[in-house]
Formats: sequence, C-alpha cells, structure tokens
Amino acid sequence: MRGLYNGKTKTAVRFRFAVVAMDLAIIAFFIATPILQKTASFLWLDYSVAALLSVDIGCRMLAEKDVRNCVRQPMFYVDCFILLTLLFPSTLANLGFLRILRLWSLSRSGFLWEPLTSLGFKTWRDTGHAVVNLVTFLFITTGFVYTFFFRAGEGSAGYIDALYFTVATITTTGFGDITLPGVAGKLTSIAVMIVGLSLFVRLAQAVFRPYKVTFHCPACALQRHEPDAVHCKACGHILQLPDEGE
Repeated sequence: MRGLYNGKTKTAVRFRFAVVAMDLAIIAFFIATPILQKTASFLWLDYSVAALLSVDIGCRMLAEKDVRNCVRQPMFYVDCFILLTLLFPSTLANLGFLRILRLWSLSRSGFLWEPLTSLGFKTWRDTGHAVVNLVTFLFITTGFVYTFFFRAGEGSAGYIDALYFTVATITTTGFGDITLPGVAGKLTSIAVMIVGLSLFVRLAQAVFRPYKVTFHCPACALQRHEPDAVHCKACGHILQLPDEGE
C-alpha cells in the first residue's frame, strides 16, 4: 500500500489516478444525493460508496508510516464522519450535505494534486485549492439551504432552487425571485454573501498573483518564495529550492 500511495513507479502513478477518479465519482454521488435519495437504488448506491470509502480509509492508514499521526489529522475525522452519514443515511439525513467535505479533505491531503503535478500543472495548485474551497462551500451551502428551506419541493425542483439561490447570493446578483423566509433565512443569506464573496476574492488572488514556490525556510520558516529565489527575502538565508531542470 505504501508503495502504491507514495511510490514513483508507473504502476503507482496509475493507481493514484484511479483512486482520484474514484474519489471524484464519489463526490459526484454526494452532490447528486438530494436528487437520487428517493430512487429505488439509492440505498444500494449509498452502502456501496460506504464500502469504497471504508476500504480507502483503511488503505490510507496502511500506507502511513505513523498511523497515530494520521489519526490526529482533521481529514481523518472528516472522512469518518462522512462514513457515518453513509452507514446511517436515514438517521443522519439532515447532515448529509456535509459529505461534500470529502472534496476539501481530498484537496488538503495533497493526493488530488500529485497526479496533476506529474502532468505539468504544478503552477496551478494554488488556483486549484481556491476553486476547491469555493466549490465545496457552494455545494455545502446548497445542501444546507435545500435541507432546511426547500426539501418540501417535488423531485429535483427544490434542489435546483437551492442551488440557484446559493449562486445568486454568492455572486451578490440578488434577483430576489427566490428568498429564504424568516429571521433564520436572512441570517443564512448574510453568512452566504460574506463567506462566498471572500472565497471569490481568494480565487481572484490565486489566478492573478504571481506564482511562488512553497518551500520551508530553515531560518525564519517563511513558506512562499519566488521560483528563482536564491536567498530568503525575509531573513537572507541561502535557499536550496528544488529544481526540476526546466
């Protein structure tokens, strides 16, 4: 497992591509859950995803050199919580919208970016993080709004209304044709606008800010440096940035 999850061989790279593809398929299932949950095959799909996620968590733990350190990571608890919502879909139905945190967990683990780095997209990692954060917030908010405000709608109409309201609020478009009722609805709208606008600004910064290398300065701990930096701009320490020979 350690060789497949951390190795540099072609087999290991193909394995990680397959795992990322599986993770993205699972995340797509999470996004579509409000639409699929009334179908006859929903429970079968739900428990199948739970089995896949259990295997993935177990394999990742086997691939770690320090299991105790793995258990201390927030991503581990996020994945365990998601697994619980899959094992008890009826009991924890109101918390199902938090399953999309799997996308955030996948992004923070770095596992998503390793295959992309091997394809030459290393400079887009910061932008990718910003996109993942925005998409995660978008669908968590959509799930929350749907669960507590639009679930009474028939079929996919309620979920589409929730998604439409979320996008309109995050972008501060504010058409006003769909609003959330009551004080709780107003407070939810305020929170969505503030957080959503902040994430949009963060995405814009990631797109237009000059690319920098993430490298820990041993003297002052500065993390971000120019790609061709020789000295740390904060303390002047001589850096030895990894050079890929390009």
